[in-house]
Amino acid sequence: MPQIDGIISFLDSRSFGTIWYWLVVIGMWSVSGRNIIGVPVEIVIRARRAMSRDEMDGSALVSLLDWLSLTLPRWQLGRREGAIFLGVTVFLVTSLAGLGFGHDLEMAQALTLLLLPFLILFWMRVRLAYRLTPLLQNEEADQQLETIAREAIRRMIWHRRLVTLLSILAVAITALWGVLWSLMHPNGM
Repeated sequence: MPQIDGIISFLDSRSFGTIWYWLVVIGMWSVSGRNIIGVPVEIVIRARRAMSRDEMDGSALVSLLDWLSLTLPRWQLGRREGAIFLGVTVFLVTSLAGLGFGHDLEMAQALTLLLLPFLILFWMRVRLAYRLTPLLQNEEADQQLETIAREAIRRMIWHRRLVTLLSILAVAITALWGVLWSLMHPNGM
């Protein structure tokens, strides 16, 4: 069984004690907050400001809706694809969590604490895309551009707030667990 020992020894390498792990954690969360399902935050903020002022800046709203029409199809998952993706990712994260927390392997714990919040973030984005798609499909209907853009902006701002909360919780929980790990295993063992 030398091959399994090699895999287990790889998963048992130091994570919480290295600067590289923390750079990856902070870097991934800072990059994930720069857009909302592919739409740059600056576009959403500019459209929100245009809506909050009494003057209507049609170019900001059209720009937002153009971005949404380009990025929303990427986030469309059919029932079959969604079920397969959910099953595979839940299996992988559960396996990592079992190896990490059940067998006390530091690398598996670190990967679980890194990947689980991003799995939640992915499903939050899919849900937002699912909720925004009918708005854009009704664009040709009797609804006005302003009403569609106002609802899209409202949902995207709430999504951004939830992502910010998720990132704060994920980094805090990971940091707390990393400190606890380091205190319980002072020599890395």
